Amino acid sequence: MGQAGFWDDNEKAQATVAELKSVNSILKPLEEALAVGGDLEALEELAREDQALEGELATEADRLERLVDALELASLLSGPHDASDAIVSINARDGGTDANDWAEMLLRMYSAWASKRDYAVELLDRQDDAVAGIQSATVAIRGPWAYGYLKGETGIHRLVRISPFNSEGKRQTSFAAVDVSPEIADDDTDVELRDEDIREDVFRASGAGGQHVNKTSSAIRLTHFPTGIVVQCQSERSQHKNRATAIKMLRARIARVEEEKREAEQLARYKQQPKTGFGSQIRNYFLHPDQRVKDQRTGHYVGNFQSVLDGNLDGFLDAYLKWKASGSAPQVAGDE
Repeated sequence: MGQAGFWDDNEKAQATVAELKSVNSILKPLEEALAVGGDLEALEELAREDQALEGELATEADRLERLVDALELASLLSGPHDASDAIVSINARDGGTDANDWAEMLLRMYSAWASKRDYAVELLDRQDDAVAGIQSATVAIRGPWAYGYLKGETGIHRLVRISPFNSEGKRQTSFAAVDVSPEIADDDTDVELRDEDIREDVFRASGAGGQHVNKTSSAIRLTHFPTGIVVQCQSERSQHKNRATAIKMLRARIARVEEEKREAEQLARYKQQPKTGFGSQIRNYFLHPDQRVKDQRTGHYVGNFQSVLDGNLDGFLDAYLKWKASGSAPQVAGDE
């Protein structure tokens, strides 16, 4: 990075900076743990002679334990694309306007989580609902190990609450689907895209963005025939930029499909079936009759709904990584 001309190619430079952040996200906690471990040994010797240091010794021991736990968790991020940035798509499902509102709440939740980690968030596509919320949205979340942490969020998220859109104040159940894929570099040879396998449709963008957006056919929709995957982008006024982003989104989706195939083959060897995947209900969020959020796979539970919506997701993400590494899920009773 200190070489002359490093920033001449901004895209390449940004990739190098991102790679440095990924490396430092492992090395710096490791160096800190080693340093604390060394200090702890010296402090233990002193505490043998001076009991007044026992409180400080306990504090430092707790600190070392947290650091080691974090490193152990990071070691679980060993998938082929875990170090990649993440492309997160959210689609409203059953529940009408409540589902559209719920989808937008999830979009804010993941954006808040990314902000807490100083990750960058780029809106790639957004389809607003005519009444409230969104029909769908896709964002790129960029930061060290973003995909590795977020990949377990793929699936159906269920919300139970008193509907703010129902004048009778009835309880409403809403569903939204989340899909997380790794952002793949254009030169990644593992994901091959052939022109004859892709149909491109151009259409006028809709929603916010000014009059120019709605008057020009700048939005792009790509259909990949071999997999049936469909992606679209209309976030930019430039058709060229939207096409480039749509290609990136398509690469990401194909990479995730291939990763799921490999995992399914591995599970089949042990006569197990995948317990997660797109279309499965993975987590319940309750605002009525009481506030709680519970993951159906890991059993991880939080009694503060708003805290989770504010982006405090690390407990769920960590529990998923440990659950998956264990190779078998605990038996969790379903929520009504």
